[in-house]
Amino acid sequence: MTASHPEHGPEEMCPAGMELYRQALSTGHVTPQAAEVAPCLIDFGLLRLALDDPDRLEAVSPVAALHRLLRTSEEEIAGKRRRETQLIDAFSTLIRSETRSWKAEGTPTLRLLNGKERIGRVIGEAMACASEQLLCVQPHDGLVKPPFHHHEAAMERDQEFLNRGGRILTLYQHTVRNAPYILARYKQLTGNVEARTLDEVTERLIVVDHTVAFIPASPDRTLALEVRHPALLTHFVTTFDRLWRLATPMFPRSIRRESLNGITARQRAIAALLIEGHTDSDIADRLGMNVRTARVHIAKLAATLGSESRAQLGYLIAESGVLKQEGPDQ
Repeated sequence: MTASHPEHGPEEMCPAGMELYRQALSTGHVTPQAAEVAPCLIDFGLLRLALDDPDRLEAVSPVAALHRLLRTSEEEIAGKRRRETQLIDAFSTLIRSETRSWKAEGTPTLRLLNGKERIGRVIGEAMACASEQLLCVQPHDGLVKPPFHHHEAAMERDQEFLNRGGRILTLYQHTVRNAPYILARYKQLTGNVEARTLDEVTERLIVVDHTVAFIPASPDRTLALEVRHPALLTHFVTTFDRLWRLATPMFPRSIRRESLNGITARQRAIAALLIEGHTDSDIADRLGMNVRTARVHIAKLAATLGSESRAQLGYLIAESGVLKQEGPDQ
């Protein structure tokens, strides 16, 4: 960006850039001299040099530009997820082989836990010594209801924590707003407990009193990392706090917004993933629903926008502006 042009991202276009881009779309092109007032249009790929005339800048279709920018964003997210997986793999190898011991004040900062029963037992032991705050991210795994003995044990453990003056904050996906057993569970608890929802959440996370965290170390969650490193705990808590501020309250007070132009918030979340090129299975997994439900929402979205094909649906989503509408799940 030039000294006279402010730094900004493609998601917050400057007035000069927006006006020039509209002009370029209307006329088909602008001159390089005209584009000097908004160099961001070239940086973001909204204007490009004409192949047959170096003194002319052509406007790139908004649909094509949006697809490219979304693809770039998705690649950045995928890269971060790969790095997280590599980090877990690297530390798991070190822990298993016991070739290196990471310690802070005599306490191991990372410990690999093997087996769901052991993981649950260690989490329970950490909560038994806690009395301040429990932060949880709980992705929906498609279960109608957890096994009875797990449910009862978790309820008793959480209530004892609340009785000691603790506070429980939990993040779910929007889909659990339609799961009766979730709300029933919260109504049985007495104390300072809150739940909020987002379209998508991170992998499972539990942070106890800002002193210990638990994260999965394998896809089937039979391995977990117990984390006591201060820097990692600060990172987990900061990430949770930022997601919490973006989330929609579900309990004890629930906020819901009516659908906009016949399109619900859940369908807008699906639309965002569709335009990124995700399959029905990917969409269902990321939003915490089964494939059949995802396909029902996709069909309703197509009917609302008047689409007759998958390819046309992506175009109509970009043209309709539904991705600019935000609101909680319906």
